[in-house]
Amino acid sequence: MMRSCFATAFAVTVCAGPLSSQASPVPYAIAQPPLQERAAIDSARAILLDGMRRSGIPGAAVTVVRDGRVVWSEGFGLADAENRVPATTLTRFRIGSVSKPLATAALGILIEEGRLDLDAPVQRYVPSFPAKRYPFTVRQLAGHLAGIRHYGNDEEFLSMKHYGSVSDALSIFRNDSLQFRPGEQFGYSTFGYVLLSAVIESAAGEPFVSFVRRRVIDPIGMRHTVAEYPDSIIPYRARFYSRKDSLSAIHNAPFVDNSNKWAGGGYLSTTEDLALFGQSMSTAGLLKRGTMDVLWTSMRTADGKPTNYGVGWSVNTDSSGRRMISHSGGSVGGTALLFIFPEERLVFAFLFNSDQRQPQLRRAMSFFLRKPA
Repeated sequence: MMRSCFATAFAVTVCAGPLSSQASPVPYAIAQPPLQERAAIDSARAILLDGMRRSGIPGAAVTVVRDGRVVWSEGFGLADAENRVPATTLTRFRIGSVSKPLATAALGILIEEGRLDLDAPVQRYVPSFPAKRYPFTVRQLAGHLAGIRHYGNDEEFLSMKHYGSVSDALSIFRNDSLQFRPGEQFGYSTFGYVLLSAVIESAAGEPFVSFVRRRVIDPIGMRHTVAEYPDSIIPYRARFYSRKDSLSAIHNAPFVDNSNKWAGGGYLSTTEDLALFGQSMSTAGLLKRGTMDVLWTSMRTADGKPTNYGVGWSVNTDSSGRRMISHSGGSVGGTALLFIFPEERLVFAFLFNSDQRQPQLRRAMSFFLRKPA
């Protein structure tokens, strides 16, 4: 049976009933949620719509998975404001730095197969990368402890240059000095993940994008997750928007070519694909439980302070003390957030085609985290 869908005045596509295998990458059935879930959905939807209106966000999507079942999956607003194309659960948004957990899933596979050592120096895998004043390991690189710099200016973030390979993209920062002695502090770095993707390529013996596709994306069933090649025809790709300030009208985000940072922020996906990825990481399957424990354990600086970041994942607790594994992504004209509450067996995925301030997502999630009366 196909999903039934209807549109609200805000051009929201709401779907209920079993998911068609041709319509969605998530192999779950969306049953009619119980009463407490319906109340949570209604409350969270109101927060999202209000936040989108206040920030001028054209389009969004959300998927919530509990105990391996989708309890809410919905599109809001417009994927393409000019052509009035509604955003749905099939819309592909930029996921920005949520690309980083995809990269470290590939890293975990290589670790389990004995092809990569987290504590080896990076030059073991990328000998062409210049040695710096201090050596650093793959683990430090994956945990943002290596001292590799982040974007240096807007031109790097808004890059329009196409890089034909990961090795070519290393040219952006390969000759720069480290920002600090490795291990001494946490320094978030998308370019660090460009170097990490070169490590993965070397250990895997094949290009980064194809390895991630073959060993992570395809086995999980993330059929709508792709590297964003700007010249490719990608069905259901959203248009992307920005806004100068709260009083300005939205405008088209500038053109970018994300080939300078596949592992750091270069993918497109849907909320259902991201929720499926989060669910897969929560259960032993693609990776062993012990490997996930490594990825989901906060690293520490040399003086013993936790960084609240593991290997490709933020590691925190929420205001109620629940363990929360997450990653956010900010890109040109896009925002992405993926949250996993392992003990509650809950996964939340949110995507927006705007880089503006987002709705109160923690408050929206709180309705699902409450224990039934």
